[in-house]
Amino acid sequence: MPSKVHSKKVRPAPAKRRKAKFQADLAPAEDRSMRALKEELQLASNTDFLSDALALFRWAVVERKLGRRIISESASGERQVLMFPRLERVAPDVALPRVEIRWTERELESLRKLASVPEADPPTETLIRAMRD
Repeated sequence: MPSKVHSKKVRPAPAKRRKAKFQADLAPAEDRSMRALKEELQLASNTDFLSDALALFRWAVVERKLGRRIISESASGERQVLMFPRLERVAPDVALPRVEIRWTERELESLRKLASVPEADPPTETLIRAMRD
């Protein structure tokens, strides 16, 4: 009797993924800043720098999506909240920090004058005239 031969299907080896290339045109000041940070952090390559920066930014996005604030705290307990407009785009609809401006009567009057000036006047002239008054 002939023996049964089992043939296994041979799966092709998975294609090796090519690493993505990334190129950025930086202003000279940004380039100097990146090089200084790489040196300070003892990073050997731009790839290492970008990977770490990406990990930090990804974490910040996740935190803001959860509605959390990102805070820096000094040894004395002084706190500073990170305000980064691009991160605020992913934040849920929560009350953003507000600033109350206490206007003096003179400032309010100047603002009223500016708001009531006809549009025909050039803005610069309007400002100069309102400041003189």
